[in-house]
Amino acid sequence: MAVKTPVYVGRRKTAVARVILKSGSGKITINDRDAFDYFKSKALIDIATKPLRVTNMLGSYDIKANVQGGGVTGQVGAISLAIARGLIANNPDLKPALRAEGLVTRDPRMVERKKYGRPKARKRFQFSKR
Repeated sequence: MAVKTPVYVGRRKTAVARVILKSGSGKITINDRDAFDYFKSKALIDIATKPLRVTNMLGSYDIKANVQGGGVTGQVGAISLAIARGLIANNPDLKPALRAEGLVTRDPRMVERKKYGRPKARKRFQFSKR
């Protein structure tokens, strides 16, 4: 019977990230592409790998992420949360350090739905008295 590798899920806005952590050299793959090819920006990759930097494990895990939905910012936040959850699952002693940086909390903010009779969620059509 094959041992199933655990998949850690992170969400932000409408983005969902599924991350597999394996001990290795620090290679990051997102949707079967290199992280630098996928995000194009070093700043976004720094946000995604912040849990590894906080816990001083930047070169010790190979990360394979599968991300769907949302935009670039939502996907980066979802990957960050999934990595933090994976690190906590492997070593629960890391949770206080990650919590202090705000990396364990799921960001619940989502786009408010459009209401009927209005052009957007809260915007109203121009009022005319006469």
